[in-house]
Amino acid sequence: MKTYEYGKSDIVLIQPVGKHELSWIENEVREIHRLTSADFKYIAVEIDDWNDELSPWKAPAVFKDACFGGGAVKTLEKILMLCSDKKKYYIGGYSLAGLFSLWAAYQTDVFAGIAAVSPSVWFPGFIDYMREHEIKSKTVYLSLGDKEEKTRNPVMAQVGNCIRSGYDWLKECGVDCTLEWNSGNHYREPDMRTAKAFAWILHQDMRAE
Repeated sequence: MKTYEYGKSDIVLIQPVGKHELSWIENEVREIHRLTSADFKYIAVEIDDWNDELSPWKAPAVFKDACFGGGAVKTLEKILMLCSDKKKYYIGGYSLAGLFSLWAAYQTDVFAGIAAVSPSVWFPGFIDYMREHEIKSKTVYLSLGDKEEKTRNPVMAQVGNCIRSGYDWLKECGVDCTLEWNSGNHYREPDMRTAKAFAWILHQDMRAE
């Protein structure tokens, strides 16, 4: 598992990223620093097979012919190997990596906060999964572009209803959670959106302390 690390701190932000995201990681790190006074270490974990390694269970393709392989368990095991000391860890990501990060909060209590940015909560069965399991992270940031649910794809078009439902459920469970609506579609400024998400969970944690 290839990683890219920035900074040194006992506060660690972990983000699964695809090759298509590597070009804007440094922009994101700079923006997090601009938005928060918290010192942090940032670790980007490169994902080779996006639909396989980040999906919590197998599911049919919803776009072209890329099925979901259900490899998230193995990916999380590898990421948790980066969390072997007593530092404070947060995890977040964009799109399917956002879904993975939210799913990870149900598997382990290692992560103090979750930054789920434009997460693929339309993923078959995921909202039901949230309702049937106990989340183990105390702070969750959710966001979505205001045009994301306006798509012709019938599965992805449910993302708005799904994220509203998931947000309401997390609030009902007593989680410190926000749902922010960004301007634009799924592909607009992912680095800035993700930076804003990480800054929010860092701020919430600092305020709680």
